[in-house]
Amino acid sequence: MSMVDPFKPNAFKLQTLTAAINSLKYAPGRLGELGLFEEAGISTLDAAIEERDGVLSIVDIAPRGAPGKPVHGESRRIQSFRVPHIPQQASILADEVQGVRAFGTDGQAEVLQAHINERLAIMRRNLDYTIESHRVAALMGNYLNANGDSVSLFTTFGVSQQTQAMGFSTSATSKTREIHQIILEKIESALDGVPFSGVRVICSPGFWKALIEDKDVKETYLNTMMAGSLRQDPRMEFQHMGFMFERYRGTSAVKITDDKAYAIPMGVPGLFLTRYAPANYVETVNTIGLPYYAKGEAMDFGKGWEMEAQSNALNLCTRPAAIIELSKT
Repeated sequence: MSMVDPFKPNAFKLQTLTAAINSLKYAPGRLGELGLFEEAGISTLDAAIEERDGVLSIVDIAPRGAPGKPVHGESRRIQSFRVPHIPQQASILADEVQGVRAFGTDGQAEVLQAHINERLAIMRRNLDYTIESHRVAALMGNYLNANGDSVSLFTTFGVSQQTQAMGFSTSATSKTREIHQIILEKIESALDGVPFSGVRVICSPGFWKALIEDKDVKETYLNTMMAGSLRQDPRMEFQHMGFMFERYRGTSAVKITDDKAYAIPMGVPGLFLTRYAPANYVETVNTIGLPYYAKGEAMDFGKGWEMEAQSNALNLCTRPAAIIELSKT
């Protein structure tokens, strides 16, 4: 039996399409692929964030009437972040199905299902791209609010961006070992005793080019087995003095600031968070949010079907001062 009956609206109900879009293959941006962001759903449209000494943490949701999480002293404060709403729309006209026979079949249901999957895949890619842009913003110490405006976490919570110049040079020997130690000390100071397993540096193309052309970097690798990293594909990630460097391939809209890089302490629980709020449908009120939702309905006079997909994702860095902004000179 065909999976979808093109003449019944049940094919476009919330449960069916939401299950479909969440099961599509994930085509992430690099930050999503690295798994830096810890994902979870929430049942509200706002995420409550507690700030204490420059550290942010999600406040647990509690039933009505239950005691709240205690806040002691003036060094703590609670701030609420409205989760951004990211909608997508698509349509399937009846003419796209009428008179079209799916390969090896006689019915229209398979054709309609193919169109549904195609539209869902496009909307899913657009949502993934948008979420990746929010994560790049979080990496650089910002967040996207419900109005789509970029807001500085440093300003919001009264902490400062830590920076470090690398001093790359193609002729003179740079002090990379000394500078790496300085970066580690800055991270340790910001984490205030929280352990981390290593450092990954996400580089803009300009920073990456200066890195691989640096005299000290080249000499370090010249007589090692990893020299091939510099001789072969210049886009490959490589390790240098305990730091893993990689080039971030962005676009004109989603990119690391030119000639900058960001040193991230790895293995820190809750350093980056993604929280999904429920969709704005009657069926999803007070439910735990999912990464994606999709729903559809018939057009007037049966001329086709309207589809909507959405994600409601808040992406934050909970310790922005621990992410060190690097410059190439």
